[in-house]
Amino acid sequence: MDRDERYMSMAIQMAEETVGQTSPNPSVAAIVVKDNQVVGVGVHVRAGEPHAEVHALTMAGSKAEGAEIYVTLEPCSHYGKTPPCAEAVIKAGIRRVVVASHDPNPKVAGRGIQMMKDKGLEVRTGVWKEAADELNRSFFHFIQTGEPYVRLKSAMSLDGKIATASGESQWITGEESRRDGHFYRHKSDAILVGVNTVLADNPALTTRIEGNGSHPIRIVMDTHLRTPLSSQLILNDQAPTWIFVGSQVPDAHLQSFQEHPHVRVIPLVGERVSVEEVLRYLGEHKVTSLLVEGGATIADAFVRLDKVDETITYMAPKLIGGKEALTPVAGKGIQQLKNVQSFQIVSTEILGEDLKIVSVKKENGDVYRDS
Repeated sequence: MDRDERYMSMAIQMAEETVGQTSPNPSVAAIVVKDNQVVGVGVHVRAGEPHAEVHALTMAGSKAEGAEIYVTLEPCSHYGKTPPCAEAVIKAGIRRVVVASHDPNPKVAGRGIQMMKDKGLEVRTGVWKEAADELNRSFFHFIQTGEPYVRLKSAMSLDGKIATASGESQWITGEESRRDGHFYRHKSDAILVGVNTVLADNPALTTRIEGNGSHPIRIVMDTHLRTPLSSQLILNDQAPTWIFVGSQVPDAHLQSFQEHPHVRVIPLVGERVSVEEVLRYLGEHKVTSLLVEGGATIADAFVRLDKVDETITYMAPKLIGGKEALTPVAGKGIQQLKNVQSFQIVSTEILGEDLKIVSVKKENGDVYRDS
């Protein structure tokens, strides 16, 4: 590992701590180095607040003159809620910039790097690029597609069952797997289930991890608005609840949810709620990452439309059996193998007695490794 790689590795480790809290912005860290000493560090904490470069330059103060800065993502070059970071780097007197990832945002897309080069700064790019890309896979996907990055999470037995034929499902996997699943809630903008999951399990869909965690927006696909007013998603106001319904739900029924400020009922154009409309709406409202947790029919809708970007599977060493026992993806499925999306397994891990498998869509596999 050379000198640049060592400092960039430090910056990436810092940025990893903010994954899940900066949306719709990327997770970024910066380190200012002068005479082989770190004189300033910074991370972007959340959207609307100063970027990582600004924090690092502020800490460095006058020591930034003639120093180097290591940034995990190309400094921005446009005016948004904050001024351009490339401009701040130039004004601070930095002489050399080391960048890991290029920013796919059309508002940036190499302009920050070019701006600094035009002012005579030395710029090196691509240092620890793959690791830096991992940090912001949701952001990159969102910028490039206008839709959230979709993770499909499931817990099953060795023979692929999520419940017995009688419907019993708690608990197939162990406590370690369930705890790990909550970290995915923590780093996701939103979590989605179908109304049948709400009716069967009455879930809170909040994050329960040691030291607390951020709660995702709770999304329900509910064509006929069958979500009970007595459900946890309505009575528990720890996180927003967005319920997508079809166009035929009576106004009087819609109005019965208005007394809960954290609840938003969203009628769509069609008579039935579609995955395409939901993803389009979420993208328009800056939701960059979506965790799909249930149920099997909802999973099937995402799979058939090729809208799953990543899978997280927890497999318990149990055999349930039974033709009628439920599987993670139900419904019609994909009829021809030539139309089946291929995934690449990028990590496996033992959690307690369970096996965790993470896979990504093949086209994403070259930029992702589980962190």
